[in-house]
Amino acid sequence: MATAAAPSRSFLQVAATEEAVAPPLRVVQIEGLVVLKIIKHCTEFSPSLVTGQLLGLDVGSVLEVTNCFPFPMREEDEEIEAEGANYQLEMMRCLREVNVDNNTVGWYQSTLLGSFQTVELIETFMNYQENIRRCVCIIYDPSKSNQGVLALKALKLSDSFMELYRNNDFNGEKLREKNLTWVDIFEEIPIKVSNSALVSAFMTELEPDSPVTQCDYDRLQLSTNPFMERNMEFLIECMDDLSMEQQKFQFYYRNLSRQQAQQQTWLQKRRSENMARKAAGEEALPEEDPSNPIFKPLPEPSRLDSFLITNQVSNYCNQINSVAGQSFSRLYLMKALHE
Repeated sequence: MATAAAPSRSFLQVAATEEAVAPPLRVVQIEGLVVLKIIKHCTEFSPSLVTGQLLGLDVGSVLEVTNCFPFPMREEDEEIEAEGANYQLEMMRCLREVNVDNNTVGWYQSTLLGSFQTVELIETFMNYQENIRRCVCIIYDPSKSNQGVLALKALKLSDSFMELYRNNDFNGEKLREKNLTWVDIFEEIPIKVSNSALVSAFMTELEPDSPVTQCDYDRLQLSTNPFMERNMEFLIECMDDLSMEQQKFQFYYRNLSRQQAQQQTWLQKRRSENMARKAAGEEALPEEDPSNPIFKPLPEPSRLDSFLITNQVSNYCNQINSVAGQSFSRLYLMKALHE
C-alpha cells in the first residue's frame, strides 16, 4: 500500500519554524580581538560615552561576536545623525565586500561607574528588537576597570518587560500580574572570550617568564578615594531622584483616597435620595454618574523610572561594597607585611 508523501516545505518556512523554536540565549562568545577593540575605543574617549556596532552570528543558544566597529560621536543635529546612519551602512557594505561577518547582533557602549540603566538604553533595545530578535548590548566601564577588574558585561531585556514596555503598562496591577520587579528588567548573559589556536599560541610566546606582572601590582594600590567618592556622589543623586519618584506616588495615593471618600459621600447621598424617591413612588436614580468628575479614574504614575533608579542604586551599592571589601583586604595584607 503506497503511503502519501509528506508535503514539501520551502526554505523560508523551515527557517521560520526553526526561528520560532530557537533555544534561549545562554552565552555570548566574543573573540579576543573584539574585546580589545571595545576596550581601546571606550578608554581613548573616556569619560565621554561612546558606542559601536557588534557583528557576528546567532548560532543556537550561543551568540558569536566576531567583529565590531565604532560609531562617530553622536550629536543632536539631524544632518549629523543622518551622516551617522550612512556611515553605518557604508561600513557594513565594505565589510561585506571583503567577506567579513556583517550580521548585526547588537551594539556596545561605554559607561561611567555603571550608570547605564536608563530609558535611552531601553529605547535602543526596542529599536534593535524590531529587526533583530536576539540582540545584546555589551557594556564596558573604563573607570571600574582601572580598579583591576574587567568591567565587561552583556545585557538583554527580559521578555516579560518588553511586553509591558510595548503596551506602556507600568501600573501596579500589571506589574503584579506579570510578577515583574525592578530586578527583572535586564538579563545578564555570561560572556566567554575565545581565541583561535594561532592567537593562543602567539599569546603564549609573548607571555613573560616572570609570574608577576604590572597588572598584579596595580591591584595592590591602596588609594580608592576617587572611585568611592564618585560612587557616593552618584548614589546620593539617585536617592534624591528616588525620593522625588516616591513623592509622586504619595501625591497619587492621597488624591486617590480623597476621590474614594468623595465617591462614598456621593453614593450615600444618592442612596438616601433613592429611598425618598422610592417612598414617593418615583423611579430610582442610578448610583453611578459617569459624567461626575469624582468617578473619573486617576492616571497612575509609571513605575518605570523608579525601577530604573532602584537598579542604579543597587548597582552603586554593590560597587561600593566590592571596593570597600577589597580595600580592607589590602589594608590587612599591608598590616601583616609591616608586622
